[in-house]
Amino acid sequence: MTSPGRHGTDVLVVGAGPVGLTAAAELRRRGVACRLVERLPERMPYAKAVGVQPRTLEVWDRMGMVRSVLDVAVPMRGQLMYVNGVEQARVELTLPDEVPYGFAALPQYETERLLEEFLARFGTRIERGVALESFTQDADGVTARLRTAPGTADGGEEEVRCRYLVGCDGAHSTVRKALGLTFEGGAFPEEYMLADVVADWDLPSGYGVRSTHRGADGAVDDLLVCIPLPGTGRYRMSMLVPPELSAGRNASGTGGGGVAHGLDGAAGATPTIAHIQAVVDRLAPRPATLSGMRWSSVFRISHRLVDRYGKGRVFVAGDAAHIHPPTGAQGMNTGIQDAYNLAWKLALALRGTASPALLASYDAERRPVGEEVVGRTVRHATDGIRPDPADPGTLLLREAQLLVGYRGSPVVDRPEADGAPGAGDRAPDCGGLATGTAAYPLRLFDLLREREHVLLLYADGELDHAVARRLADVAHRISRGAMEALVLLGGGTPYTAPPGVAPLPVYRDGRGEFARLYGTGGGGTTAFVVRPDGYLGARLHPPAPEALADHLAAVFGT
Repeated sequence: MTSPGRHGTDVLVVGAGPVGLTAAAELRRRGVACRLVERLPERMPYAKAVGVQPRTLEVWDRMGMVRSVLDVAVPMRGQLMYVNGVEQARVELTLPDEVPYGFAALPQYETERLLEEFLARFGTRIERGVALESFTQDADGVTARLRTAPGTADGGEEEVRCRYLVGCDGAHSTVRKALGLTFEGGAFPEEYMLADVVADWDLPSGYGVRSTHRGADGAVDDLLVCIPLPGTGRYRMSMLVPPELSAGRNASGTGGGGVAHGLDGAAGATPTIAHIQAVVDRLAPRPATLSGMRWSSVFRISHRLVDRYGKGRVFVAGDAAHIHPPTGAQGMNTGIQDAYNLAWKLALALRGTASPALLASYDAERRPVGEEVVGRTVRHATDGIRPDPADPGTLLLREAQLLVGYRGSPVVDRPEADGAPGAGDRAPDCGGLATGTAAYPLRLFDLLREREHVLLLYADGELDHAVARRLADVAHRISRGAMEALVLLGGGTPYTAPPGVAPLPVYRDGRGEFARLYGTGGGGTTAFVVRPDGYLGARLHPPAPEALADHLAAVFGT
C-alpha cells in the first residue's frame, strides 16, 4: 500500500472509459491511492467498442476479474463474408489449443459496468461530472485543476496535488493537448451509421457478418457489418451514411485540435430504424426485419498517433494516444493493454522499487504497438483483411493481439535466437501442471493470477536446490520482496525436499506442455522472469545468479 504523503493522491486518472477504468483498477489492486474523474455525468449507453480480444481476457485473468466477463460476453466464433449477395468465405476464429480464451463480443457499456464494479471492490468509485481544466508539473508531482459539478462545496473548482497524472480522456484529450504532444495523421472522408438492433434472420449465432456490394469497376460502394451482442438476434450494425444524413464536411484537420473521430466526429442527423432497415434490405444475406433499436448514431474515422506517450509525470493512453479504424476491434483492446502496462510500472515507482528506466519503458514498449495497430488497421480499412494463404493462423494470432511483444525494450534482456519464447515475448499458457495437493491439473495462468513478478525455474533433470534457493534469494532481495519464485519439474524429474534449505513451491509439468511450448527440452535448469503483464523479462539458461541480478536491476534498480 502506497501513501500519497503531502499529495492529495498518488495518481489522478482522467477519463473513465475502459482504459481509464483498467488503469485505476490495476493501480488500486496494487494498493496505490488513486482518483478517477470523468466529465460525463453518467455512463453512455452506446455499444461503441464491442470486440474483446483473447489477449485482453488474459489481462483481466491476471487482474482477477475475467470470470465476470465470461458470464456475459458472447463468444465470437467466426465471420460470414458476402459480396454482391454471394457468400465468399466463412472465417472460423480458431486459435491454438494452448490459448485459454477465444474472441468475444461485449457492448462497451457492459465492459465499463464490469470494470466499475471491479474497481469498487477496492473502495474507489468514478467521480462523475468532474472535468480536468489544466495542470502543471514539477520535479515532485503534478498540480491539477478540476471543474466539479455545480453546487459542490468547493464552488465548482478543485485543485488536486498528485504524484502522477494519466490521461485516458479520448480522442479530444485535454491531457494530450496540455502536454503539447503532436497527434499527426489524417481522416477518412466516409461517414458511417451505427445502430444497436435486433434482426430476425436465421444466421448462425456467434458469427459476424460483412456484406459488400461492388460496382462495375470493382470498388465497394455499399457496406454492412454486423457484430453479435448479448441477447437473441441482437447486433451492432455499421454501414455507410445515406446522403440525407451526411454532415458533408471535411475532417482532415491536423495536430491536436479539430479531430473528427467516433460518435462525436460527425454532425449529421440521427439515423432511424428505417435508415438501417434500408441497408439491410439491400445487403443482408437473409431477409430480415429489424426491431428493438436501442440507439443509433453517425460517426467518422481518423487515424492518428502521438509523438510520445508521456512527458515527465504525465502520461496518455488509449484514444488519447492513438485512434484508427475499428477494423479488427483493435482500439479498446490496445488501450486497455496500454493502461495495464503503465499501471504496474507506476505502482513500482510509487513504492520506490523501480529503476529510472522502468517508467520510460512505457513509451518504448507501447508506442511501437500503437504505431503498428494504426498502420495495420488503415491498410485493412483501405484494402481489406487479406491473410497469407500459406499461414492463415498468423493473421488470427495478430488480430487476437497474442503476437504483441517487447523485444528491444530497455527493461527486458536480449532474446535468444532459437525460436522459443524469449525475453520480450508473451508468456504462453499451458496445462497439465500438477501438485501433490490439488487432485486436478492446473494451468500456468492459474499459478500467475494476481501475482506480480514471478521467477519460474524449470528443471529438465535433477534440480540443484542450492542454486534454486540462491536465485530465489536474489530475486527477493533486488525486488524488495515483490517477486515470488516457483519451481516446475519435467515429468520424469525426481524430487526430494532438501534438508536445511527453505523449500520453494514445486509443480510438475505432467503432460510436458510447458517443455514443448517454452522449448526447455535441452536438459538442465532454465529460469524465466515473468512480468506482471504476462511477458517474459528474461530467459536464462543456465540461470546464473549474476545474470538474473543484472536483469532485475534494470527493472527494480540496484
